[in-house]
Amino acid sequence: MYRGLVTEKIVTSKSIQQQKVLQLFEDRGLLRPRDLDAIGVPREILRRLCRQGLLERVGHGLYRQPNRPFSENQTLAEVCKKFPKGVVCLLSALRYHNLTTQNPFEVWLAIDVKAHRPITDLPVRFVRLSGAAMTEGIQIVDVDGTPVKIFSPAKTVTDCFKFRNKIGLDVALEALKDCLADGQCTPDELWHFGKVNRVNRVMQPYLEAMLT
Repeated sequence: MYRGLVTEKIVTSKSIQQQKVLQLFEDRGLLRPRDLDAIGVPREILRRLCRQGLLERVGHGLYRQPNRPFSENQTLAEVCKKFPKGVVCLLSALRYHNLTTQNPFEVWLAIDVKAHRPITDLPVRFVRLSGAAMTEGIQIVDVDGTPVKIFSPAKTVTDCFKFRNKIGLDVALEALKDCLADGQCTPDELWHFGKVNRVNRVMQPYLEAMLT
């Protein structure tokens, strides 16, 4: 009799834990094992839920619910959940802000110049930045329940001029034109972030031509 009660309590406890974890996924979309520490649930429950088909692993140490509708920016959420100190930049930021027709197959992510190079099986292309170029112009947006750090339109445009040798000057000019035309940035914002990225002299003639 007592053994049956103990077994029933264990089953009930596991059921409650599963409900807590699944609710957390409903709220956040993506989770890492350490996220379970805050709700007092052992991490091994993730593997159990995966075996039951209630969760799936989408990368090393990254889980989500299967068959849940996600936006086209879901990969951004996966990468930023994995690398919370990184900031979405360049082509990926342009795509998010609708400032390019390109659809990059990698997530462009800015990391601090002193950070160790991360190892990942996710499709990420890392870019090194330092100082104000790494810390200014950051927006936090919600992507399927996951907070994603991304550079603002104006900061992204000037980043494109800074890394024009990597992405092409034509991409930077297209972004500059569309950003102004759509009202997503002002000349003053562009000038400010141009100073941050030290590209004012490069950007100035194109900016003046578009404003006249």
